[in-house]
Amino acid sequence: MPRSLVIAAFVLLSLTPDLALAQKTQTFHGYAEWHRGDVLIVDGQQIRANGGTALKGAARGGFESIELGSEVTVKGTRLGDGTILAREIEAKPNGVGMFESTIVNECDSQEQQWLRDGEVTEEDGDGSVTRVGRVHETGAQVDRVNRIVDRITPSYVDRSRFRVYVVDSKEWNAMAMANGSIWVFRGLLDAMDDDEMALVVGHEMAHVTHEHLNRDFKKGLWVQGLSLAALLAAETIDNGKARVATQIASMATAMAFENHFSRESEEQADRVGLRYAYEGGYDPNKAPRLWERFREKYGDDMRVLNFFFGSHPRE
Repeated sequence: MPRSLVIAAFVLLSLTPDLALAQKTQTFHGYAEWHRGDVLIVDGQQIRANGGTALKGAARGGFESIELGSEVTVKGTRLGDGTILAREIEAKPNGVGMFESTIVNECDSQEQQWLRDGEVTEEDGDGSVTRVGRVHETGAQVDRVNRIVDRITPSYVDRSRFRVYVVDSKEWNAMAMANGSIWVFRGLLDAMDDDEMALVVGHEMAHVTHEHLNRDFKKGLWVQGLSLAALLAAETIDNGKARVATQIASMATAMAFENHFSRESEEQADRVGLRYAYEGGYDPNKAPRLWERFREKYGDDMRVLNFFFGSHPRE
């Protein structure tokens, strides 16, 4: 099957299990990442416009003029070929979200600590520390992942934003932190070819480019009935901000390490990551078999935290 058809089939299967649903108006949110002829890639999907498409915000200048990297919301219906015919498109510049700088700063601190220690560690609930594996900043495997990142990074994203490390562990695992650091476990590299690795790295990269840690963290605060104002009100005026930052930082690091993203974020990372691999020239046909390999290795239990686990949808 041609790679472009694999992308369309993946989107149809993951988003529209009921064919009738494809005829209903759906809403998609993401970033403008590629212009491909008369198609704009948003949320890992192909968006089309026609004379009846309402253009709002920064999109008013015309569908073709939407700047890459813009935050885009699309309302439309899915066509038979898997593309989206937009009824409405709204675009706006991608700004800095609440807590984003705090989360990125904490991820920077965690990255530097692991580099100073020369190993990745995880703090358990009881305060004990588990050694995950030594960190390699250079070497053939690091170079291999860097080559993949070079090919799949969207043009609007600064490539220097991403830094690659290999963790000396036999587990099949990878993670990306909000600051752009990508950590790939040796066991995964030993078991996967470059096409498969591109799918994994693309998924993790999508968590960064689509700011899932920040978005899911904010959602989590509101679900718990917490806002920044409420947190500050619970502390003293003098050191309240520092304590809030500490709470944000510890939660953010845990979310990044354990891939505890929401179902919505995981589904988007699956779609967008597959698109990244495809646009980089890698073979998306290998995606179904790759996912099955993870299931065969770890079973349906899904206790191990890695690329396809955590809160990844399994239906």
